[in-house]
Amino acid sequence: MRSTYESATVRLYHLDGGAEGGAANTLFYGPLSEAMTIAAQQSEDVQDGLFIATDNDVVAYVDLIEE
Repeated sequence: MRSTYESATVRLYHLDGGAEGGAANTLFYGPLSEAMTIAAQQSEDVQDGLFIATDNDVVAYVDLIEE
């Protein structure tokens, strides 16, 4: 993910593994710091399908926490 800051507005969403590519369900829209807190509270199964979108990038949540 390109450099960003804690208060950057992001979209936290879950991409389910549906038969036709799944659906993107928004869980939160707001500051990155809050999105990370909400993501951390989800079960491991849900975390595997979480993505964070900034105004110029999208990254899987699990890729952010593994760095």
